[in-house]
Amino acid sequence: MNKNYYAILMAGGVGSRFWPVSTTDFPKQFHDMLGTGETLIQKTFSRLSQLIPKENILILTNESYNDIILEQLPQVKQDQIILEPAMRNTAPCILYASLKIKKQNPEAVMVVAPSDHWIEDEVQFVSNLQNAFNFCEMQDTLMTLGILPTFPNTGYGYIEFDKLDSRPIKKVVQFREKPDYATARKFVQSRNYLWNAGIFIWSVQSILKAFEKYQPEMYAQFMNGYDAYNTPSEKEYIRENYPNAENISIDYAVMENAQNVYVQPATFDWNDLGTWGSLYDKLPKDEQENAVVNASVFLENASNNIIRTEGKKLVVIDGLKDFIVVDKNDVLLIYPKSKEQDIKAVVAKLKKD
Repeated sequence: MNKNYYAILMAGGVGSRFWPVSTTDFPKQFHDMLGTGETLIQKTFSRLSQLIPKENILILTNESYNDIILEQLPQVKQDQIILEPAMRNTAPCILYASLKIKKQNPEAVMVVAPSDHWIEDEVQFVSNLQNAFNFCEMQDTLMTLGILPTFPNTGYGYIEFDKLDSRPIKKVVQFREKPDYATARKFVQSRNYLWNAGIFIWSVQSILKAFEKYQPEMYAQFMNGYDAYNTPSEKEYIRENYPNAENISIDYAVMENAQNVYVQPATFDWNDLGTWGSLYDKLPKDEQENAVVNASVFLENASNNIIRTEGKKLVVIDGLKDFIVVDKNDVLLIYPKSKEQDIKAVVAKLKKD
């Protein structure tokens, strides 16, 4: 394997739309959401390690998830886990991890990938990632993998690429925010828009140059601790200074400003598993289009539901259509699939009350 290949695995999210299974204490990346026998972070680590040396896969996460990661990924050493003392979105943690990687290997090229996405065709994923690494090794480029839209999804951001660019890797024109349905439909019909999967590839030199140009204050703040990185004094510096970093995403901080951004249309199936509905899409269904995880069921006049319990609890349903039914410990969620985006707000309200 190429010793210059690195990965930053993003594993700090709380996945609140998957409540009550995903909680702040134990979020969705640490669950076996599809009943495959492996958690999402285990699947992601395994997929990346087909191309990247296991010791070069760094995991960015919250301090409270450290022990869970060590338990679920026993092949990972403590120094591969980068702990955020405060939640500050994706830009600060990517900058921090990139500086640590540069100090270790200034020739590194890396992928930044979420830990909770579902990719079925891993052969194609590895092939796409290899192409992206080859591209980024040769030039000063910031790359992303874009997903060919299959319907006008209003829950994803979109990437517009140059329609006249006939190359397999396209020049990005602009990033577009999550659209309304009519706009999303236009994006899909135009055939030069891709879903933004949040998977980025670049050399360590290119991303640090971009941070220095577009986020000079943040860059200086983290560079001040450069001598301490990968040493025993790193933890103290980060604990004192990390909470002062701006709370901003890598998209806003760098990608939307840079002029050297390219996208590779992915050739693998992808699902961000962001909601119960997206999980429903990936699960096998019965004759009435019900998807069942873990539960034993007795269903009559029930269709298009997703039903999930702990253990093999018996669930009896009559007269229910297009609902999410989830049982976890002392919580039972029965919620319309059409309103699944509201679950995050419900969780926030419950915490407040």
